[in-house]
Amino acid sequence: MITRLSHLFLRTLRDDPADAEVPSHKLLVRAGYVRRVAPGVYSWLPLGLTVLRRVEQVVREEMNAIGAQEISLPALLPREPYEVTGRWTEYGDGLFRLKDRKGADMLLGPTHEELFALTVKGEYSSYKDLPVTLYQIQTKYRDEERPRAGILRGREFVMKDSYSFDLDEAGAKASYHAHREAYQRIFDRLGISYVVVAATSGAMGGSASEEFLAESEIGEDTFVRSPESGYAANVEAVVTPAPPSRPIDGLPAAVVHETGSTPTIATLVDWANGADLGRTVTAADTLKNVLVKTRVPGGEWELLAIGVPGDREVDAKRLEASLAPAEFELLGDADFAANPFLVRGYIGPKALLANGVRYLVDPRVVPGTAWITGADEQGKHVVDLVVGRDFTPDGTIEAAEVRDGDLAPDGRGTLVSARGIEIGHIFQLGTKYTDAFAVDVLGENGKPVRLIQGSYGVGVSRLVAVIAEQMHDDKGLRWPASVSPADVHVVIANKDEGARAGAESLAADLDARGLDVLLDDRPKVSPGVKFKDSELIGVPLTLVVGRGWADGTVEIKNRFDGSTREIAADDAVSEILTATGRGSR
Repeated sequence: MITRLSHLFLRTLRDDPADAEVPSHKLLVRAGYVRRVAPGVYSWLPLGLTVLRRVEQVVREEMNAIGAQEISLPALLPREPYEVTGRWTEYGDGLFRLKDRKGADMLLGPTHEELFALTVKGEYSSYKDLPVTLYQIQTKYRDEERPRAGILRGREFVMKDSYSFDLDEAGAKASYHAHREAYQRIFDRLGISYVVVAATSGAMGGSASEEFLAESEIGEDTFVRSPESGYAANVEAVVTPAPPSRPIDGLPAAVVHETGSTPTIATLVDWANGADLGRTVTAADTLKNVLVKTRVPGGEWELLAIGVPGDREVDAKRLEASLAPAEFELLGDADFAANPFLVRGYIGPKALLANGVRYLVDPRVVPGTAWITGADEQGKHVVDLVVGRDFTPDGTIEAAEVRDGDLAPDGRGTLVSARGIEIGHIFQLGTKYTDAFAVDVLGENGKPVRLIQGSYGVGVSRLVAVIAEQMHDDKGLRWPASVSPADVHVVIANKDEGARAGAESLAADLDARGLDVLLDDRPKVSPGVKFKDSELIGVPLTLVVGRGWADGTVEIKNRFDGSTREIAADDAVSEILTATGRGSR
């Protein structure tokens, strides 16, 4: 197919959009691929839609290859199924809710576990029908509080979501690993640099969970890995290695000290090192107690105290993952006023436990460890407060920040951190949703079998932005051949009628050989502007028909390595065919 720029619905921009923060957002708008309609909502223009459809096709081919079958469910959904599973409330403000003209509650689908489970329940009743994997490529809706980075984090986005249904755990694991391998093939075909990390399931529920993260400095997800062992995990999924418990016998008694104005860890450490305690004290020797209030969906607020070593902060994302589906908030002035036993800057385990406040500590706070912490009175701290002797917490929680140099959970090496963009997530859901809707089939022995479900998502529209993020330079986009809006960009760089006719002929020959051609035939646009547009648009190969045409030569430009070759015009078609794999996709 030949697409002529003289007729293409396209307007390139020389300046970055005012609201754009990241390269992919800037370039996709400037190159005329997308346009903003509202915060987190974008239109796809012809070039952008072509790239999106080609990403979809790669995803579709790999899903079909593992035997998955494509269907399409509505995006406008009734409340009832999500009420049954509790996600009508668990999703909180992230759910787009609306009412129809009769007052019935509806929602715009954020994900479709419930509907797929009900669909299988309605169609299948025998073990002979299983296993089955169904998928769709569909627009989803989530009311992001802070949509940003263009199509990387929008409120409306295209996602491939697939769901496996199996009779037993062995089958469920096979479905999970089939998807894992399919995702690796998808991202390899797209040329994306990515890492597979252990993850949490969050509101989805279930057991095993892994994320596919595209490595990027602008990514919102932080992950860690151990170069020594290959361990990798999203920070929310890191399990802190707990040190062994220590003997309690013979430890010094806990003593309350007047510490003056020491409401911070730094001031407390300064006091301790000037108080002649017989040792050097660091922030890691102190126990910081952070107060939040939590609420399960539809429930009441309850106080929760979190104890972490004083050299670490509480990581909000790790805390959120540990508490899900409950939400949390830091305590405000009114909360402290209502609970006068909470003395800011001097909170200790004694008052928490005496007043029935649930107290969870970092896994490093093991029996036999001694801490300097608050004594529940203004200007006072207790030294040598021993876990298991002087107080016993209610349990542990993964909430402290994970830092470079921490011991890897597998015990092999230390962790280093990086940032990434989530492009895929796979879950072993188990029977959470099939239990909710009693999705059973008659087993081989004549008894009901509860189906085991898996859930697998790929952010299709997000992949367009991820590719743009990883594959660009200071001149513009650089699409891989697998998703480029064209195989070759033919630029007419001379007003000479012979050159124009030659470019038209070459474009026709390439089209006849099965290549998609973007032909810049704009008559009143200078060669310089055409070249800038070709670099901005980012097709892998550019064929320039210019002044050399009269001498029987043309130029081929490689968008990835920036190289330019002058070749005989008669060899242009064969050279392009070779470079593009003879036009096959």
